[in-house]
Amino acid sequence: MEIRSFLHRKRWWIAILLCAAISIDYLDRNTFPVAVNAIRDTFPIGDGDFARLNSYFLFSYALMYIGGGKLMDAFGTRRGFFWIMIVWSLAVIGHGLAAGIAGLAVARVLLGVGEGGGFPAITKAVSEWFPARERSTAIGIVNAGTAIGGIASPPLIALVLLYDGWPLVEPWRWVFFLCGSLGFLWVIWWMREYHPAASHPRLSAAEREEIAEVFDAPSGPSAAGSTRIPWLSLFRYRETWGLMLCKALGDSVWYFIAFWMPKYLMDARGFDIKEVGAFAWLPWAAAGVGCLVAGSFSSWLISRGHAVLAGRKIALAASVAVMPALMLVPFISTTWVIVPFMIGYFGQQAWSTLVMTLPTDVFPRNAVGSVAGLVGFGGAVGGIVFGELSGRYLDAHPLQYGPIFVIAGALHIISFLVILATVRRADAVDPVVSGAAAATA
Repeated sequence: MEIRSFLHRKRWWIAILLCAAISIDYLDRNTFPVAVNAIRDTFPIGDGDFARLNSYFLFSYALMYIGGGKLMDAFGTRRGFFWIMIVWSLAVIGHGLAAGIAGLAVARVLLGVGEGGGFPAITKAVSEWFPARERSTAIGIVNAGTAIGGIASPPLIALVLLYDGWPLVEPWRWVFFLCGSLGFLWVIWWMREYHPAASHPRLSAAEREEIAEVFDAPSGPSAAGSTRIPWLSLFRYRETWGLMLCKALGDSVWYFIAFWMPKYLMDARGFDIKEVGAFAWLPWAAAGVGCLVAGSFSSWLISRGHAVLAGRKIALAASVAVMPALMLVPFISTTWVIVPFMIGYFGQQAWSTLVMTLPTDVFPRNAVGSVAGLVGFGGAVGGIVFGELSGRYLDAHPLQYGPIFVIAGALHIISFLVILATVRRADAVDPVVSGAAAATA
């Protein structure tokens, strides 16, 4: 699409708005992993404590992923995402007020409650604005926000930590105060700009015709209610279970490398905070490229005549093929250690972009938020299990990361096999039949 055409299409500006939200999300969640060694100067945090604090976040994140999906389907994307951003921004600020591990634990739980609704809201928003041929490209743009937040966090947090002129409290507390404040600016933009396409007051007639496909299904709380799929009935579909298991396997790796990479570089490779700030952004840049490449490649395949799921699966196969590079992390020299992380981040976010798109391909729009929530729940549970096992292993075998990275390099391949076995056709759930089921439930 030409740049001028892009700029005159409201839906691509909506994608940028969602991308900004995810950028803030990943800036906020990276504050703790990057700042953890500075926090240790105020009160002690061991490897087991670090793993548990991440698990507290992921546990509430998992539960809210389900609740957030239902919230989006029940109350609408616009109002739901507003409150989600408010809660998670307050939770980030709460980290800076902590006086010990207990205070951090409370803040981590609240952060999970807030951020857990973010991705279901985004999946729902994409389904409200983009036809199937453009969804993976849109989600690729949105998911690139993970890279923007990840790129920004190491150098920005390092600058805040190294500046000794902050008033009243330790510099690490200002990391959380400053990052948490950004969400309040975003909600002003969100409430000004976002409405579902069907009710947007500034959508042109030309663009309305281009995305006519998205008006074919009901949108919004009132319309969705007429054909709502009973939540428990989603578990009758193998596609639901397959997507949840796929996400659990892949995201267990993602949460480990995202939370533990700065700590690994500092503890196992001797990086100081300046070196983390200088180099830890590079894998996140690769992640952003992965988001954009995977989404565009999948959309290109569909535009060339491939079936929707075939286009997704070909791109998924390419993304998981690079993930075994993570097995090299403990065995490569410190000079080059960032390279396998870059390859792994690229493959992971390419994979994630496509997996995030699948619920919009397989389920009707009035169930997309709920399904996305269940899929995210699976991912968070996988992150909890893998993170807890890793933390306990490292407490017993300090700095012995080798077996962990070997396992991490294999899990995405297994996740792809799960997709092949369980997700076999688009539009797996008939919205008319589902509506009838809802009426009799």
